[in-house]
Amino acid sequence: MTNRLADTLSPYLRAHAENPVDWYPWGAEAFEEARRRDVPLLISIGYSTCHWCHVMARESFADAETAAIINAGFVAVKVDREEHPDVDGAYMAAASAFTQNLGWPLTVFATPRGRTFYAGTYWPPVARAPLPSFREVLAAVGEAWTVRRDQAEESADAVSDALARAAESAPSELPTASAIAEAAGSIVAREDAQFGGYGGAPKFPVATTLRFLQSPLVRRTAPDAAASARRAFAAMAGSALYDELEGGFFRYATQRDWTVPHYERMLTDNAQLLEVAVDERDLDTARGTAAFLLAVLQRDGGGFGAAQDSESWIDGARSEGGYYLLSTAERADLEPPAVDGKIITAWNGLAIGALARAGAALGVPSWVDAAASAAETVVRVNRDAAGALVRSSLGGTGSAAIATSADLGLLADGLFALAVATGDAPWATTALGILDQALEGDRIDPLLAERGIAASPDQTDGDLPSGAAAVAAAALTAWRLGAGERYREAAVQAVGRFATRALEQPFAHGSLLRVAAGLVEPPRQIVVVTDAPSGALAAAARRADADVVAVVTAAQARAFTAAGFELFEGKADAPELAFDCRSFACRLPTSDPAEVAAAR
Repeated sequence: MTNRLADTLSPYLRAHAENPVDWYPWGAEAFEEARRRDVPLLISIGYSTCHWCHVMARESFADAETAAIINAGFVAVKVDREEHPDVDGAYMAAASAFTQNLGWPLTVFATPRGRTFYAGTYWPPVARAPLPSFREVLAAVGEAWTVRRDQAEESADAVSDALARAAESAPSELPTASAIAEAAGSIVAREDAQFGGYGGAPKFPVATTLRFLQSPLVRRTAPDAAASARRAFAAMAGSALYDELEGGFFRYATQRDWTVPHYERMLTDNAQLLEVAVDERDLDTARGTAAFLLAVLQRDGGGFGAAQDSESWIDGARSEGGYYLLSTAERADLEPPAVDGKIITAWNGLAIGALARAGAALGVPSWVDAAASAAETVVRVNRDAAGALVRSSLGGTGSAAIATSADLGLLADGLFALAVATGDAPWATTALGILDQALEGDRIDPLLAERGIAASPDQTDGDLPSGAAAVAAAALTAWRLGAGERYREAAVQAVGRFATRALEQPFAHGSLLRVAAGLVEPPRQIVVVTDAPSGALAAAARRADADVVAVVTAAQARAFTAAGFELFEGKADAPELAFDCRSFACRLPTSDPAEVAAAR
């Protein structure tokens, strides 16, 4: 049997390379083989730190008899959802037609054209009510394909057509400030008054929602909602969801009171929660979260790995979470849970932005340096042979998966933050070029498009911003820095595509609504031109409630102006002055830190 997974750039796929299942990676070869053999595709989607993915692999995919059934009746495809988020999104959306219990591992049965006719998540090796065994599922699907193929293909086409229609969205007006405040207030109705956070178990950090509730507009117009976010974060930071020994937050809590965590530690969660901590002035949690990012997830080349596993070896056995229940001394004697070393473009964009903004705000240069190191790695390494950005890299080699809209938007926004934190205009120029690529149109996996497989209509903000929200946020930042009105217009259009849905379901559109909130009020922009970046004038600016706080030398201000960022124009010849602006209209500059108001 050909081992097709051993040389892939996904740790998740490599972990399945020795399975007796005849796996194919995601690609045209698997589709062609299914067409040639006239058998369905079995598409298994997961990721390297997924506990139940490990369980199903041990129970079923490593089992020779189960593998023989798969190999005889299916073409098996293994997909890393983190490397191919569009593929995961498309099949997750299709799976929702067959089960409400969505998650990973995701197991999809599709026609040779790639259209889903049955799907589910984890199935055990032996039936456990209400779940049938995995072998029973394989037998039933195989029978449906051979005996009732017309019905299976008709069902697959119906699901695909329904998803294509659902993806159509009519543009609407930009939400008003009152509508945004009302949406924030409706989130409070979901608050767990006893334990903080939203809803019951399992309970997630919902960083995208918290960031919306922390937006300046919400703080001013819906203070109860902002207070709700403060209570939620305090509850999480003081619970078992936060690792007090090494810092960082776990993926979610299985209990309503934030106990019994699912012990993965994700880059996405922790990058965003670092920003939540800084905005809440919880400096201990901010420092602990940053320490986790730098000590555990940052790789030797500078980029940040995707996540740390929940499982590790303890006393010769695989333990889910056992490592994290030990003391510092006990941990020191053990091999820590593995880190998935994939350098994902979007996720590193989140980390670059978070560390740059947090480091500048709190005066921690090492965090800004770490952000710059990650940026240099991603911009240089996450490229294909033609120089285009790709989704991820591993060990210095770029993936074949294209960069998504979220990759481009989140990386651009992170680089803008780095440019402001360092005063280095070239980062902003690079960011603008990446953003311009994102604004050319939605980016979909080529194989999905080629095969007519319906992409997911979902543009909700889950554990990280959607592609639409990411691009809109970067465009808003570009406009605030003075790159031109067309970027504000691009942000307005992106928000308008999903505004109606966002106001109806605010909990699921936190990132988009945060951008909307930033569009409906004039931005506050502070530029300090100084040769003393640690001086009193710069410190006063960094304490201020503003959308942009840029501390630059005169030479750096000239460089930003030359690069086309008009916010800095005319300020280079005024050293040791702070310019406090509203929508680019600046008050008289001041050299007195006391005159730089903290409040808007």
